Formats: sequence, C-alpha cells, structure tokens
Amino acid sequence: MKTKHPASEGLVALLEPFIDTVVVCTMTALTIVIANPASWGEARAGESIGGVTITSDAFETVLPWFPYVLTVAVILFAFSTVLTWGYYGLKAWTYLFGRSRTSETVYKALYTLFAIAGSLLTLQTLIDLADAVLFTLAVINIIGLYLLAPVVKRELDKFLEYVRVRKAGGSDGTGGDTDGETTKATV
Repeated sequence: MKTKHPASEGLVALLEPFIDTVVVCTMTALTIVIANPASWGEARAGESIGGVTITSDAFETVLPWFPYVLTVAVILFAFSTVLTWGYYGLKAWTYLFGRSRTSETVYKALYTLFAIAGSLLTLQTLIDLADAVLFTLAVINIIGLYLLAPVVKRELDKFLEYVRVRKAGGSDGTGGDTDGETTKATV
C-alpha cells in the first residue's frame, strides 16, 4: 500500500521499538529481579545461562506452565524472524540486482544455503554472526540516514503541516477534501 505521507509511516514505526524495548524488556527485567529465580543467581556467579532460561525460571515461580508458553513464543519468534529477514533480504536483492525470475531464484538459493548453514552452527556462533551482519547493516543505515536527513526533515515538515491544516478543518491543498480524494457535487 502506498502512502502520500511517508513521515506518518515513520512515526508509526517508532512505536515498535518503544513497546518492545521500554515496555516488554522492562517488564521482563522487573519480573526476573522480583522473582529472583535460581538461574539468576547462577548467572550472577559467572555461569553461562541464557536469557530465555532466566526469564522462563522467573515466570515459572508464579505460573508453573509458563515455560511451555515461552517455548512456543520463542519458536514463533524465530520462525517469523527467518521469514522477515528473508523477505527484507529479497527486497534489497531485487533493488540491487533487478527483479527477474533468475535474480530471485539466485537469492532464494543463497538464502536457503545460509539458513541450512546457520542450523549447523552453534548457537553462540550464529548469534555472533547475526550481530556482525546487523552491525554492518546498522552502519550502512546510519550513513544513509545522515545523508537523507534533509529529505526526512522536509517530509516530516510537510506531514506536520498536513496534520495542522487537517486539524484546523481546512483543505490539504490537493483540491479535494482533507483525505486528498475529490468529492462530487450533488445537484
């Protein structure tokens, strides 16, 4: 779906990191600290305990069935992540190399090979590899954000002006109503 105001999509996209980082992570951390599960003590003693294990043990102190729910949630998260990264990678690939059946088949074959290779690696190696790739992508993204900052500012200013005009009950300047659609006069 296309939008007339890309800045509106950007503002909505800001909600996801807020909800994920501030709300969910804070609630999980508070649960771990308050519940004080046995694995938390082991982790503080220097043993290598995963975050999912500590979270599972913390919630299990109140809800004995919670580890099963968390297991399903982690599986769904992993599956959706593989699908999402595949989709985003395909979109980037077709942008760089063109959209053709051959190009898409090459990408899908490479992605499948990497997925198989990833399943053969140890979890820590896979996490380190994913972190390195995401760091590289973040650096490229930050450079792009810096270079496109004037465009982003211009689009944000246009969107905020659109919101101000719409809130005031005026036209958005497209010759139609506030949604940008023309209305038919009734006779």
